[in-house]
Amino acid sequence: MSGGWLNTVERIGNRLPDPTTLFAVGTLAVMLLSQLAVWLGWEVTRRIERDGVQVDEFVTPVSLLDADGAWWLLSNLIGNFVEFPPLGLVLVGLLGIGLAERSGLLPALLKRLLAAAPGPLLIPMTVFIGVLSSLALDAGYVVLPPLAGALFLAAGRSPLVGIAAVTAGVTCGFSANLVLTGLDPLLAGLSTAAAQLFDPDYVVAISANWWFMIASTLLLTTAGAIVTWRLVEPRLPKPSAPEMSPEMTPAMTPDTAAETVVDSEPADAPAPILDEARGLRFAGWTSLALLLLLLAAVLIPGAPLAGEGARFPRWMEALVPIVLIVFLGTGLAYGIGAGSIKRDRDAVDMMGETMRTMGPYLVLAFFAAQFIACFGYSRLGEMLAVVGGGWVAGLSLPPAVLMMVFIGVVMAGNLLIGSSSAKYALFAPVFVPMFMQAGIAPELTQAAYRVGDSVTNGITPFNPYLIIILAFIRRYRPDAGLGTLVALMLPYTLVFAPIWAALLGIWVAAGWPLGPGGGLLHVAGG
Repeated sequence: MSGGWLNTVERIGNRLPDPTTLFAVGTLAVMLLSQLAVWLGWEVTRRIERDGVQVDEFVTPVSLLDADGAWWLLSNLIGNFVEFPPLGLVLVGLLGIGLAERSGLLPALLKRLLAAAPGPLLIPMTVFIGVLSSLALDAGYVVLPPLAGALFLAAGRSPLVGIAAVTAGVTCGFSANLVLTGLDPLLAGLSTAAAQLFDPDYVVAISANWWFMIASTLLLTTAGAIVTWRLVEPRLPKPSAPEMSPEMTPAMTPDTAAETVVDSEPADAPAPILDEARGLRFAGWTSLALLLLLLAAVLIPGAPLAGEGARFPRWMEALVPIVLIVFLGTGLAYGIGAGSIKRDRDAVDMMGETMRTMGPYLVLAFFAAQFIACFGYSRLGEMLAVVGGGWVAGLSLPPAVLMMVFIGVVMAGNLLIGSSSAKYALFAPVFVPMFMQAGIAPELTQAAYRVGDSVTNGITPFNPYLIIILAFIRRYRPDAGLGTLVALMLPYTLVFAPIWAALLGIWVAAGWPLGPGGGLLHVAGG
């Protein structure tokens, strides 16, 4: 598994510019192509419905290099960024999620759930917690592998099995979850921006893939457990003394080792455990109170979240503020109970630190916003969608087959571009409107993207967190390298990819909605 092909992929990928640079170059390319399309007199015809009658509309390119086009770009540079759909959704949602993470709530929940797993369910629970860890942003990469390794070692099993199982959930199951995460508003915003290149009024709900992701979580947990049992664990030896981590000695029993995992403090300092338990109690009562308030706001006639909104039910359109309120409230409650938040400034600092970590995303969002806006203003995206969508529709392939092909394209792209948001910001403006022209809803394209983007996360050399995983592996296997990591993770990719794609195919064939507001088909021109 340490053959030269991975080194070749790594060398090629390292030569690629930063995703931000790609968007800047892409914007310049769109400007040049728009002028070239005007010079060549490119024109396409699309069928639209006007006053109940199907009519032909001629679509022509708009130059970004003439005086009017250059003025449009200069005068809208700030607006393109500020009005970029994913920007506000992500930043607002992450204020709450970031506080819940940094106050210690989310790491404490993950740690308790993992440590409480009974022996026979240790592997499936480990995979399951790994999948759910996307709720805590990227904390799963850092928090879970060392915990899983120590727990498996305490159980007399290879710690590499625990690391592999939890990493499979964290990486290859990244998009799946039982609840909405920060990824949902991010992708929905990009899908909306791309869909509006073809239909200016189209909006993708952040809950559009929710039902499918719940089913995906259960499927991947089952598949991940089977892969671990049948393919990963049999090839790894039982732990021996040299494999013991510095924190664990052969004299430790499974019980004392488990206590070490849950409590990293010295034995004479029990206060943090008591504080953590109290924090979880505070958070539990707060979450119950918030749940009751939200249910009342949704179910009582005349309440703020009852009834229909502009496009979806009000509660659905307010999901990002709801996420903010829930995580902000429970994070504050935990922090006050556990002692990590002693004054208001502590909470403000935690949210500020979360926003500081979003600096690279803001830079990326600025250039991605200009790229997508220029793509729309030039009408090149719309014209490519009409031509490409007509070609795709002419193939007369079922939507499920088209999505399988798209999943393969995304899987290949993920081997070279690690960032999920950067990759979708590149793919969405092309594929979302193209598939809309072929009758496929943006929500389905987004779901297919999530499958393809996740399954190869564990083996792409451009996932920056894999270096962290490798460091944890080396605590038990000092001579481990990239080949060791890939050998652990490749079985999950090879199994997850076909079964997750098959689940999507079955979902489409059955005609089930992907989630609240998540349709499968789009009526072109309607």
